[in-house]
Amino acid sequence: MGIKSEIKEKSWKELIPNNKTALTQIFSSLRSRNYRLYFFGQCISLIGTWMQQVALSWMIYRLTGSVLLLGTVAFVAQIPSFLISPFAGVFTDRFERRRILLFTQAMFMLEALALAFLSLSGLIQVWHIFAFAMFVGIVGSFDAPARQSMIVELVDRKEDLSNAIALNSAMFNSARLIGPSVAGILIALVGEGYCFLINGLSYIAVIGALLMMRITTVQKSKGQKNIFADFVEGFRYCYRFFPIRALLMMVTLLSLFGQPFMVLVPAFAKDVLGGDSHTQGFILSSVGAGALMAAIYLAARKSVLGLGKVVSLTGVIFGLGLAAISLTNVHWLVFVLLVPTGFGMVAMLASCNTLLQTLTDDDKRGRVMGFYVMAMMGLAPFGSLLYGMVAEWVGVQHTLLVGGIICMAGALYFEHWRPVVRRMARRVQVQEGIVPEIAEGIGMSDE
Repeated sequence: MGIKSEIKEKSWKELIPNNKTALTQIFSSLRSRNYRLYFFGQCISLIGTWMQQVALSWMIYRLTGSVLLLGTVAFVAQIPSFLISPFAGVFTDRFERRRILLFTQAMFMLEALALAFLSLSGLIQVWHIFAFAMFVGIVGSFDAPARQSMIVELVDRKEDLSNAIALNSAMFNSARLIGPSVAGILIALVGEGYCFLINGLSYIAVIGALLMMRITTVQKSKGQKNIFADFVEGFRYCYRFFPIRALLMMVTLLSLFGQPFMVLVPAFAKDVLGGDSHTQGFILSSVGAGALMAAIYLAARKSVLGLGKVVSLTGVIFGLGLAAISLTNVHWLVFVLLVPTGFGMVAMLASCNTLLQTLTDDDKRGRVMGFYVMAMMGLAPFGSLLYGMVAEWVGVQHTLLVGGIICMAGALYFEHWRPVVRRMARRVQVQEGIVPEIAEGIGMSDE
């Protein structure tokens, strides 16, 4: 068995040479067996996840016709991340992350299969959707910090960490590109229930991948502190180190005023563009195409140097895209504009994630990722609810315009403070061996 394993590892290394061109750099983290298993398992599972998300939002709007309810369901699904994720980060630092993920993925599977049964049997009601949304939100509050902080355990070399995070975004947005398109076709042909069923079955891939991994279990100290004391320690750590605080503030801004535009997609497709579920699928696929380009661009980068500038620039691109979309109802132009919008959104989030991972101490990684998840997902429900309320009042297009302007202003403000973030972050990255020591002595004007 050892000889076979060695041959398989060698074949992968031959596919990905050590001399890193832009192309080979994109897949460099796949040399690590554990990350490779995780990557392909998630690729399958995430397609199902996106299919369910599209089908669920279309079902809500079909049953109720309410933009406000679209925002409310998103609020119910995401509010647990705001309340629970920072404390879930404490558990992530104390317990084995793979076991946490095995439990959460199994719970997601049961939820999807139950939703499929109710939908296909014709028993589904609006209150069921709200109940499942709350359940998924609670489970996801533990899943996301564990999943984000586990990546560092899956790569064999620290210098592959940024590539692994970028490839995570690539697979997430490849699924965003494929899942909505397939879901739009299935909804039109056979209804939403089969999307839920496919999602439930897709979790077999990621659960199998987790079971096949060979991870050296490190006994984690539960510590003498209680959970609240560990939480406070993590909060102080995030607040006192300016680069981490600044990056979390950028994620917060995007979550409140940028990402929630996704909850208005069914209303934009139907009321502004005069389309149907196919139109919704094309909108999400256009966002996914731009997001995939962003992930590939980040994966091809050889270093974290320059990511601060990427955060500022892509934040402006995202805001401009959102504002431009609000000013047109021409189908093809909307689809074109959504590509750079998706690029900006994902490039900014993935860059923030990468920088946070490279700046965080290993024993606090779960807690920092808990705050990251709270900022990215936990605050999004407030943005979703706000978007839904404002859209009911002034319309979908005006809501998108205001959100785009706010995101642009926030990115420009980050750009003002970027030199301070760069100077403080570089010391940590050099000390950890993530960037070469010579980088501290050069001007780094490209960042």
